Amino acid sequence: MHEMALCEGIIGIVEEEARKRSFLRVKAVCLEIGALSHVAPDAMQFCFEAVAARTIAQGARLEIIATPGTAWCMACSQNVEIKQRYEPCPSCGSYQLQVTGGEEMRVKELEVD
Repeated sequence: MHEMALCEGIIGIVEEEARKRSFLRVKAVCLEIGALSHVAPDAMQFCFEAVAARTIAQGARLEIIATPGTAWCMACSQNVEIKQRYEPCPSCGSYQLQVTGGEEMRVKELEVD
């Protein structure tokens, strides 16, 4: 389960920001997770709680914002939204898509004390 390692990385980011900005506690962490990122939001929720225990983020809420997958269709020259890789263009049916977004996962915002 790579979500555990991802959550450990998130806690590392949170702790680094706490050192830089001198806050004592994190109340919420807001993540953006792309539809094509291969990250399971339910697994992230579970792992975050376990990894955050006994850290500055203990008891913090994990808020997840799902972002869509996007691609450029080389056949019809349109930006389109896709749910998964290797599906056809919803506009023209072509499979000539180049992914342009939705692969990312980032910490968008922290609510702190």
